[in-house]
Amino acid sequence: MTYYLKKFWKKNLAVILVQLAIYSLTASQALVQIQFFQGIIDLDLNRMLFWQAVNVIVWITFYFLQILCARARASATRAMNNQIRRDMAATLLNKSHQDYHAQDSGEYLSWFTSSVERIENSAWNPFFDLAAYVCMAGTAIIALASVHWSLVLLSLVTTLILSMLPKLFAKKMNHLGEVCAQEQAVATGKLKELLGGFDVLCFFGRHSLFSKGIEQASDQIERPKFEQACKQEVISSGVLGNVSTFISLGNTLFVAVLSIKGIVIQSALTGTGNLCSSVSNGIRGIAGLRLSIASSKAYFDRISVHDNGTERQHNAGIDPVQNTITVENLNFQYGERPILQDLSLQFKKGGKYALTGPSGCGKSTLLKLLLGWLPDYGGAIRFDDKDARDFTPEQLQQQMSYIEQNVFLFNSTIRDNITLGETFTDEQMEKALRDSALMGDLASMPAGLDTIVGEEGGNLSGGQKQRVAIARALIHDRSILLVDEGTSALDQKNADIVEKSLLENPDLTLILVSHHLTPERKEQFTQMYDLQPAVSYLKSA
Repeated sequence: MTYYLKKFWKKNLAVILVQLAIYSLTASQALVQIQFFQGIIDLDLNRMLFWQAVNVIVWITFYFLQILCARARASATRAMNNQIRRDMAATLLNKSHQDYHAQDSGEYLSWFTSSVERIENSAWNPFFDLAAYVCMAGTAIIALASVHWSLVLLSLVTTLILSMLPKLFAKKMNHLGEVCAQEQAVATGKLKELLGGFDVLCFFGRHSLFSKGIEQASDQIERPKFEQACKQEVISSGVLGNVSTFISLGNTLFVAVLSIKGIVIQSALTGTGNLCSSVSNGIRGIAGLRLSIASSKAYFDRISVHDNGTERQHNAGIDPVQNTITVENLNFQYGERPILQDLSLQFKKGGKYALTGPSGCGKSTLLKLLLGWLPDYGGAIRFDDKDARDFTPEQLQQQMSYIEQNVFLFNSTIRDNITLGETFTDEQMEKALRDSALMGDLASMPAGLDTIVGEEGGNLSGGQKQRVAIARALIHDRSILLVDEGTSALDQKNADIVEKSLLENPDLTLILVSHHLTPERKEQFTQMYDLQPAVSYLKSA
């Protein structure tokens, strides 16, 4: 939290200064009221009218500053929330492929939505309110000093007492904040799953399951918020509020005694009562808001990387493969289930290789191991003579493209999904479209490359989505292409066009997973590896 307050210190300071001006006027108004009523007591009409005119000016200025304060708070909140989301993005980018996919995307979605909202409500708003209460109590204390020094001493003693009380409850409120964050993340994941399975539930007439699931997830979001709010209010109002009230009553009684003894003017009883209330309310607010801020810690703990606004530093590239990619005695398992055992393969530069075998034998897993996405394996993977463990996944992927069966497309144009924001020549684009067999589809689309693909590519067929993914891989011109059933949704004609262009590229090292290779297509591969479950791996030339 402190990081963001410091990063945007100018905006936050502007809020605090405006709030200081507001509460200085509020304290001044109490002093003006004292002089106004003293004019009435002294039967001094001129004095009464003068101070009443000053009172009107104070209130007009007060309302103008309130508008300015609201704008300043909104501006600071916007800046800090945007920075938090940038930092959350940087935190996710810093995760390994395995760590990222260890959590559901619905939970990450909750980071950028409900977590930021909770931070705003339990950190930024309480911070600004806390600053306001400090200004309120501070200016009231200064105003009290102008009446009599003993009132300041009394306020300082009561401030010390009340400032110590929240420490007794900070740990509990922090725990409540952690529970609330965890519950909301799980519930967001459930909502995402229900929305994703909407068509399935409707098709089988399970409308009640959808409604019930939404209701349960909603309550899972609201229940911890309710419990946190109730317990916080019990502590804030029930305990701290009663203590603050008794102190306020004591302050009022003390001022009354000073007035009776003639130490302060008679009208001071009204004005100082308001000032004492400001001190009391300020201290009470400070105590309660410190508890709220403590509960926000769980949300900030998720952020491990800060985006400083500079381009993300990429790891130094590695030399392109000159000879072979070698897999030696490779072992890998998911949990207790072995997938690959003592697997040894070799892929020569420029060669074309097919991985075949039944489902579950590790074909897709092998591609992910080559990409560096799954680091916990036995044996060795070498790029030429260099161990893959010596490089980051990012370095390995600088010379590899990957096409998977379940293609993801952004809700943008076909062009954007192919280029991913990079600039390519018309010749490069045309070649990628031709080699991916996408050219014919574009001819039938009125907007061509500027056709919007829809959410997750919903406006395109499965084959068209795969062709876009293939064009995306080809245009980025990586020397190694890994294809995991990347042509499974294509008809035979388009599949032949794509596979032919890949197989005839002499500079491309191709490693392809497929269940649907024709006999004549198989003959065009340098080598085929037939993977089998468990122990046995058969190789055939």
